[in-house]
Amino acid sequence: MSLGIYISVPFCRSKCTYCNFASGVFSAAQMGKYVERLCCDMASCQTAAADHQATVPNTVDSIYLGGGTPSLLPREELRKLFAAIAQQFSIASGAEITVECAPGTLAEPVVETLVSCGVNRVSLGVQSFVDKEAASVARLHTRERTLNDIARLRDAGISNINVDLIAGLPHQTSASWNESLDQAIATGVPHVSVYMLEVDEDSRLGRELIAGGTRYHAHFVPDDDATAEFYEIACSKLATHGIVQYEISNFARAAYESRHNLKYWTRQPYLGFGIDAHSMLAAKEKEDVESVRLSTTDSFEEFFTSANIKAASVSRSEALEESFFLGLRLNRGISLGQLQQQFGKDVEEYTSIIAELVGAGLLSREQDVLQLTPKGRLLSNEVFERFIQEPAIPV
Repeated sequence: MSLGIYISVPFCRSKCTYCNFASGVFSAAQMGKYVERLCCDMASCQTAAADHQATVPNTVDSIYLGGGTPSLLPREELRKLFAAIAQQFSIASGAEITVECAPGTLAEPVVETLVSCGVNRVSLGVQSFVDKEAASVARLHTRERTLNDIARLRDAGISNINVDLIAGLPHQTSASWNESLDQAIATGVPHVSVYMLEVDEDSRLGRELIAGGTRYHAHFVPDDDATAEFYEIACSKLATHGIVQYEISNFARAAYESRHNLKYWTRQPYLGFGIDAHSMLAAKEKEDVESVRLSTTDSFEEFFTSANIKAASVSRSEALEESFFLGLRLNRGISLGQLQQQFGKDVEEYTSIIAELVGAGLLSREQDVLQLTPKGRLLSNEVFERFIQEPAIPV
């Protein structure tokens, strides 16, 4: 099975108020230091995986630079990074190579560098085509700049473009949300990701919302019902224009699904490098261990000063749980027959849970195929929690 590579690039021009990722504003010198560390980690990844009883496939068919804003890296650092990947791995012909970019960071020299490095897919963090909404969460681009960037990418030969949108931003209304959707459709991009605003203590806007305050335009954030309605509008409108939902947050024209992200949801091997990066690799022969998950620190300082890889063995029963709650993210759902071939009678332990969720209208079942319903997608976290077994209590 081929490998996916994820590289975390935590550098931003400014920190968006809704952002809960391990990212921030750093100097160019720190960028060079960071890339050097990434290259060293790639050179030693086989040894590191072996230390944790995991195996790393050599052939890579997807590469994803996320962040942060990878397009902020100096051109020489981008070239160095892609050269290190090519040196350490065998990149399959036709591999999907994605870089996340913020609108407004794609000057001609940057686009030329992406093309020369083999990048064939770009994910644009637009979030909103309405300038007032984008500015309210500290995005630095405008609709005009975004449309210019899309045109520039196409002129350079990169037409596989994703646009990120967020439902529930400050000042967003049904009318403005439809305006963003209409503009995304009008661009002709083949992929759109739609996320509902996350409210948690890991972002400035989230903390302000929890506190009931007014900073960061928090008092202009739509309520949960409105945000859910915006999501449902997106599902319907995008489908009408041939951009079909294939995962809870992702919509694509035919044959443009994100191959890299599909690895996460179908439990294919992937290897992450950088701050707050995660990996899942097959385990070497070991009783009741199906795979190994690796993770790195989310602290920029600790990344350079400590052994930053943490490992967790995934048992067969845990792998079955993951197969349920990851696979159900996909609109095509999961095949119970295939799970039984892989995990045997353990699948039967979930019979009553499945029946209960079907009865509640959160899952649908056609023969052996299990899928989330539209209602289930809105309440997906509650559904997924049902497939996580409580650890046994020692007697």
